[in-house]
Amino acid sequence: MNSKPSLADKLKSLGVKKGIPPLSQGKPFDHTQGKPDSPAIDSVVRGSFLPTPRGEVFVAEQNFPQDYYYGNSTLLSTFPLSLIAQWASDEKVSSLPVSKFAFLDTETSGLSGGTGTYAFLVGVARFVDDQFVLKQFFMRDPAEEAAVLDGVANFLAPCEVLVTFNGKAFDAPLLRTRYRLHDTLCPFEGYSHLDLLPLARRLWRDRLESRALKYLEEHVLGMKRSSEEAPGYEIPWLYFDYLRTGDATPLAGVFYHNAMDVVAMAALLAHMNEMVENPYEGKVQHGLDFVALGKLFEDLGRREEAARLYERGLESPMGEADFHVAVRRLSILQKKRGDYAEAARLWKKAAKAGHMYAHIELAKYHEHTMRDVKAALKWTESARKQAERADLPAYERKHWLEEIAHRLARLERKDGI
Repeated sequence: MNSKPSLADKLKSLGVKKGIPPLSQGKPFDHTQGKPDSPAIDSVVRGSFLPTPRGEVFVAEQNFPQDYYYGNSTLLSTFPLSLIAQWASDEKVSSLPVSKFAFLDTETSGLSGGTGTYAFLVGVARFVDDQFVLKQFFMRDPAEEAAVLDGVANFLAPCEVLVTFNGKAFDAPLLRTRYRLHDTLCPFEGYSHLDLLPLARRLWRDRLESRALKYLEEHVLGMKRSSEEAPGYEIPWLYFDYLRTGDATPLAGVFYHNAMDVVAMAALLAHMNEMVENPYEGKVQHGLDFVALGKLFEDLGRREEAARLYERGLESPMGEADFHVAVRRLSILQKKRGDYAEAARLWKKAAKAGHMYAHIELAKYHEHTMRDVKAALKWTESARKQAERADLPAYERKHWLEEIAHRLARLERKDGI
């Protein structure tokens, strides 16, 4: 009996190939010779050809004043990166001058990584004097990869901190592989690496539906890119078309995409740092952002400041579910700080809204802190009623009822019932 053809077989029969082709597929256009009807990269993007020990590389350069506004943020924070360094567990991040920071983003021939993936465009920026200098190193042909890597290494040489967005998982490992394949020392080996994506998740996971860089630009920095940008998913294909035809015209949008990614990283880091170092002066405007900062400060062991941030968040408009999450975090934090009266006030507020944990916390509070067994019994009984009528999954209801029964039995023994 013949088996049914798979989807892959059907696509193959239609001439559809899976994935992105390797750079070696077909004979590439000779970009060094030029072609009258195919605009070269230097006629599409403003730049120059930089000599390196391993050949020539095309470099596009843009300079921005360090007080340049990208959306609603400058490229440089007015505060040292003290708390971000603590979050990253790397004191070098706060002790080094900004001139030692390099912001890096790559455009590649695919997303799979490994030895078959090239970084054909590497955008790197750093602060030089009072300018934010962005250089984009472009590989006109795979044979120029060594020259691109040399150019990037030379520009990175003065730096000691690498800043990326998801770069620990993608950009940095990819470039390390490319340098290793060319038997060349990776220029950022030993650098501190500040990846902004995990911090973005900490700050905006509960408020924003996406933490992609472009989404954060629009919803945090208030910046929207122009229509000239090439969509990220098209970029590998645009480069393969360029290798085949020699026409660099569509690559203008790729250079724009890469440049905006690099500049956005600097603005986002500045904005994040203003948020954590000075949250009460207007950089934080959403209740959930105050709550997210409270969680971050709590994790950093700064409980007093965390409590203040939770309280500020609760003063701001937010959804009912988010409000009670914040109340729970604050009440538990106040308990840890020893402020039981404030914790009890918050638990009563949450219990009134039907939150199970608050009934249990009030039972514990009256049993162990106030030594009032009858009040503890009252709150445990109310917890049982809440569990019986609450719309809970069976396993969760079972968990609560077992805990409550155990607590009731102990309190009844204490009360002599």
